[in-house]
Amino acid sequence: MHQASRRGAGCDCLGLLRGVWRELLGPEPERVPAYSMDWSEPQGDEALMRAALRHMTRKAPGDEAPGDVLLFRMREGAVAKHIGLQAATGAAASFIHAYTGHGVIESALSLPWRRRIAARFALPVQDEVT
Repeated sequence: MHQASRRGAGCDCLGLLRGVWRELLGPEPERVPAYSMDWSEPQGDEALMRAALRHMTRKAPGDEAPGDVLLFRMREGAVAKHIGLQAATGAAASFIHAYTGHGVIESALSLPWRRRIAARFALPVQDEVT
């Protein structure tokens, strides 16, 4: 559900991260403005990347761990605007994301998905959240 972030009510990919953040860390670090399904694309604005850099720790591409926040570019040259959470690493690597028409699902972190990763982040630990 576009712009939703509540368990049992539906969510989009950003809403999934927002709900996990609230569950694990408490209040969200900033208010998320209303956004359209093509947000940031017409302007070429990396708004989601900037927000992630403000509130999480960027990780090296190969430094994978369950719970990592994955930021994806859905097309080459497009802004990064899809989010997932790494569920498993290794040969059976997977991630959880809200995917239009499918709901919240776990998908294999296959080569086509890996090629779309724009950045990988670690959530802050609870003591770091202010």
